[in-house]
Order: sequence, then structure tokens, then C-alpha cells
Amino acid sequence: MTEPIKTPDWLKDTIFYQIFPDRFAKSSRLDKPSNLEPWDTPPTPGGFKGGDLLGVMEHLDYLEDLGINAIYFNPIFQSASNHRYHTHDYFQVDPLLGGNPAFRELLDAAHDRGIRIVLDGVFNHASRGFFQFNHIMECGAQSPYLDWFTVRDFPINAFQEDQEPSYAAWMGLHALPKFNTDNPQVREFIFEVAAYWVKFGIDGWRLDVPTEIDDDDFWREFRRRVRSANPDAYIVAEIWHEAKRWLQGDQFDAVMNYIQTRAAISFFGSRSIAPLWHGGGYPPLKPIKAAGFAKAIETMIDLYDWEITSAQMNLLSSHDTPRFLHMVGEDKQALKLAMLFQMTMPGAPTVYYGDEIGLTGGYEPASRGAMPWDESQWEMDILSFVRDTIRLRKGSVALRRGTYKTLLADGDVYVFERAHPEERLLVAFNTGVAQSVASIPQAAGAGEPQTVFGTVGQLTATADNLSLTLPPRSGAVLKLARP
Repeated sequence: MTEPIKTPDWLKDTIFYQIFPDRFAKSSRLDKPSNLEPWDTPPTPGGFKGGDLLGVMEHLDYLEDLGINAIYFNPIFQSASNHRYHTHDYFQVDPLLGGNPAFRELLDAAHDRGIRIVLDGVFNHASRGFFQFNHIMECGAQSPYLDWFTVRDFPINAFQEDQEPSYAAWMGLHALPKFNTDNPQVREFIFEVAAYWVKFGIDGWRLDVPTEIDDDDFWREFRRRVRSANPDAYIVAEIWHEAKRWLQGDQFDAVMNYIQTRAAISFFGSRSIAPLWHGGGYPPLKPIKAAGFAKAIETMIDLYDWEITSAQMNLLSSHDTPRFLHMVGEDKQALKLAMLFQMTMPGAPTVYYGDEIGLTGGYEPASRGAMPWDESQWEMDILSFVRDTIRLRKGSVALRRGTYKTLLADGDVYVFERAHPEERLLVAFNTGVAQSVASIPQAAGAGEPQTVFGTVGQLTATADNLSLTLPPRSGAVLKLARP
């Protein structure tokens, strides 16, 4: 008999906040090199702003007030790039971020507040500065580390951008030599890194491009090592498409839920995105109505075991995409409705730093701008709305742990139910520009519904039907009689 799939239970109660470390906040406690870009200037592909981990720690009050209880960090290990996906040393936090002592201080401070920390694991490729690859660059074919990578020819052309690299590299990029994970020493090195930081105290790993390591046994052993260090550690993968192969309970707990993201952009931004607009790693996105949206969401939910669905990392923006607000033509109401949606869906909602204050930006590096700490630059209505949606989710067992069921998908109106033995909620959206009446026979037995979030107009409940009037471009949550 197959054992039931099990993911860390804490994910069901989690709201993530994603931080790009160089761009969130910087502390005066750290002495920095002088050649940094001004904080308030547009980001560039190679420039550094000087954000650090102590800066994050000094803003934990802000994050706690927002309501998040977990942080996902883009890479923090020593690297010669502002995004740090070019790892030099997997056991050392980048000195520009404050090094290992700063991370220890932040980790302890976050845990004291009940905030978990998930790190970005870049294990498919390293960098030209990674010791073993640098050794090959210096010693050529005589390097004892030659089979840590796949080298095709000498001398190594690690910097000749007009030629293909003479070694296996991710996306053919010279700066990202790909590990040879068929080498037992490489495998063991990666497993040791993964276990080391879990023992250090982190609460999980987000895995960068894990499908590039096309080896289920590798990832099964990775999971075994991580879970041996902490049985509650989270393993979430960057996979943009259907991922059944890796979500059978023996490799990853979840994926970054870009399937849901794409649907949310197309529905909530249907009046402002350009048809066939291409964003980040997405295929061309077209506006969709409620019926198409419901089909996309139901198909997504049916993909995986419910335990996996409940652990998905749901998101609206990330460092790899234009920000949601940019994707929907700076439509702030579309952002609000999408935020309410992800806070009421199964899975762990994720706020990309700055989205909550209306930060915008297109393709990278524009989507990786510095967090402005001058509140006069904040969209306070968006911040208040996001804070309220987080509070709504944290206060509702049905939203965090309840079942999901579509009740109505007609025109611009989408209604679904989240039900738990202790609570039954109805979530309704009207993305249209006109008032709409939703008639919902499946909500029979609703009792006397109470609006707990948003606004509804006329509300009529009978034994056979629930009817509610939704203002234009609005969302609402109602409490129904318990199931």
C-alpha cells in the first residue's frame, strides 16, 4: 500500500514574503565598498545597491506588521553577481550581505518572531569563481577536479562571449558552468550543503531550475538528507509547468505555482493586459473570462494530491517576471483583486517585496528595483488592502485548510467556496466594469450570510439559492452556515 503524501503542516498556515537581498534594505552597521549604485536609481543588470541581511532584520517590524510569517530569499551565498545565482562558496554568506554572522543574527531574530526562512538553492550550476572550476581554469586537463564539470576542450574559453563555452553551462552562459551530478563527489557535496544549512536553522530550500538535474534518484536522496536534518523542512521547486513527475511525495513538496499566476494575470488583468503580451517566462497571455479562469484553476487543482496543492507556493510576481502591476498595465484594482484571490486559495500565498506598496517594473532588471523606504512613495491603499487580506487569511481556518469548490463562473463573475468542518466561506469576484448579480444555487443552505471582507449589495438567501449583488471590479468574502 502506497503511503499517503505528507508535506510540512506549517505550510498551510504560511504567508511568504520574497526578498531579493541586494534590493530590500541596507544597514548602517555594515561597512560597504564605495562603488554602489544610488538606492533610488533604476536598477541595472550588473550594479549593486548594497542591500544586506541586517537591513532585513532591522525591518522585521514592518514584515511582522504586514502579517507574513515566512521569508523566501533569493541566493545569499558568496557570488560575483547582484542576484547571486553565480555561487562562489556554498558555505559562506556573501560578505556584502554581512556574511555568516549577519545571517545567524537574522535567522535567530526571525525565528524569535515566528518567521521561517527558506533559502534559494542553486545546485545545477556554480560559477567561474567556484573553487573547483577555477582550479580547472588554472590547471587545465591536469586538474584533479576535472570531472566535477563537463569540459569538452582546452584551453577553457570562460570569458570569450563570441564563442560557445568549451564546457557544459546552463543556457550556454559562460558564467554558469553546470555541475556534473553523475560524479559521486559532486552529489555528496551538494547533499552536504543542503543538510548543513538546514542544521544551521533554515526552514527549507527553494530549488533553482531543478529539472536541469534530470535524475529522480538525485532528488530523492536530496530529500532524504534534508528531511534527516529537519523532518519539517520545505522543499519547493522552480518549475513553471505541470510537475507531476516530481510531486509524488518522494522528491519535492511543491512548486512555485506559475500556472496559477498566469491565470490570475489573464483574468484579473483582462481589461488592461495587451492580447498576446509576453511576460517573463510566460507564454503569450490572453484575457480570459470567468469560465476560462475556473477551468484553468480547476485543472491546476486536479493535477496533484491535495496535500501538494495545499503546500504550493502561490505568487503574483517574482524576480524572474515583470511585476504583476506592470503586467496588468498599472491597474491597481486588478492587483488588489489578485491579492485577495491568492489569499483565499489553497496553497501558501507569496508577496514579492514591494508589490504590497505598488512597486512596479517590467522585465529584469526593472522588476528588481530597490525597496523605497520613504512612505510618501508608497501606495498606502494597496498596503492597507494587502495587510487586510493577510489578516483575513490568518483568521480563517477554511481559507488556510478548507476544501475548494467552484460555485459560479459566468461572464466576469467567479465564485468559489472554501469549506472546513469549523467554517464555510464563499469568495466572489466581479472583474467587470458594471454591477453584477450572482445567483448561486449551489450555495443553498447558506443560512444568513455575513460579509466578512469587501462589499456586496443586495443579498438574498433562500433554501434553494443565494443571490448577491457585486459592485463593479470588486471582491468579497462571505461567511455561510457551517457545512
